[in-house]
Amino acid sequence: MALIKKPVTGMKDILPDEMAVRSYALSVIRETYTRFGFSEMATPHAEHIENLLSKQGGENEKLIFKILKRGEKLDLSGPTTEDAVTDSGLRYDLTLPLCRYYSNHASELPSPFKALQTGSVFRADRPQRGRYREFTQCDIDVLGDPSCLAEIDLILATTTVLKKLGFSGFSIRINDRVLLKTIAKKAGFSEEDFEKVFIILDKMDKIGVDGVTAELKASYPADVTDRYVSMIMAARGGKPGEEDLALMNECGSKLPEIIDTVESVKTADFRIVYDPTLVRGMSYYTGPIFEISMDEYGGSVGGGGRYDEMIGKFTGQNTPAVGFSIGFERIIMLLMERGFKVPGSGTRTAFLIEKNLPAEKLREVYSEAMRLRAEGQTADISLMKKNRKFQKEQLTALGYTDIRECFKDN
Repeated sequence: MALIKKPVTGMKDILPDEMAVRSYALSVIRETYTRFGFSEMATPHAEHIENLLSKQGGENEKLIFKILKRGEKLDLSGPTTEDAVTDSGLRYDLTLPLCRYYSNHASELPSPFKALQTGSVFRADRPQRGRYREFTQCDIDVLGDPSCLAEIDLILATTTVLKKLGFSGFSIRINDRVLLKTIAKKAGFSEEDFEKVFIILDKMDKIGVDGVTAELKASYPADVTDRYVSMIMAARGGKPGEEDLALMNECGSKLPEIIDTVESVKTADFRIVYDPTLVRGMSYYTGPIFEISMDEYGGSVGGGGRYDEMIGKFTGQNTPAVGFSIGFERIIMLLMERGFKVPGSGTRTAFLIEKNLPAEKLREVYSEAMRLRAEGQTADISLMKKNRKFQKEQLTALGYTDIRECFKDN
């Protein structure tokens, strides 16, 4: 059987220039979030299949990479259905593992617990631009804080990261699941219809107002639909108006406080926009929800929200929780398309050694390279190739600004 050179579909090899950008971006993310008081933690790549299929992952539960039982547990002599031969799977996000983690370790952690988690997640999804089957997520979550201080902190921390990576002019779209339900109820929808109505509303960016209106009218009365669409669209793309503020006050939404505080203290160049059409597909959200929207990408490059009931699925007792996830792969893709170069990496020196360089001169080269490394600079030593011009061009492309040729007679 011939060996296959390409990676598995939806996964990719990473070349050194992109790896340098990824490492730099992760260092910025970790350093910035740490300054906001978040503590780094980690969970395994695999979780028990019962957890992954607990109806908390929405559509992601259809995209799980399942893992076969191992050793004696894998019995192929009987029924070989998926349920019979699998007992775990690769995580499809970092939120569910965090909830399981917190349910185990809450007594060992501070309250509130500000968690920072980065790592690979896996979804058997259809690959497309900026979307892979294995990809890195970078999440920050605040567990145990019911106040809007958590949302404010998450938004300010995430937008600070984006500023440091050179992004500006983007938008933070924000809404509240409680407010969504309040508007739907006032328009005349029954509570059992809410989720179906929200699924249709979530298509707004793809099919537009007319498409959403037509889909709603196919299942619900025209007057209810028209009233609902009118209420939803009245304040889209701006700050809440008087009627919106009245509704927010009626349902106890903290959106005005979140928006006003972020606007008054932000240091990055972005807009925070109340968007009553924002749904966020995951049904576990219970309060404020938000997304990062970039025209440069043409869609969302991150998002999150409050999920106060999710940890309770593990512990039996609800715990306030809210999180924000950066779309790391999409951010990296945009940086690479911009031709981004890692700043402040210092001088990078390459020593090109002529073949059979005398031992004494070779020791001198190594001594100089070690000195540079001790000063925090990058130094590389390699044999000189016949095509020195091309070799130096390759080194220059890798960021080497000081290329020294070492011959026997110099």
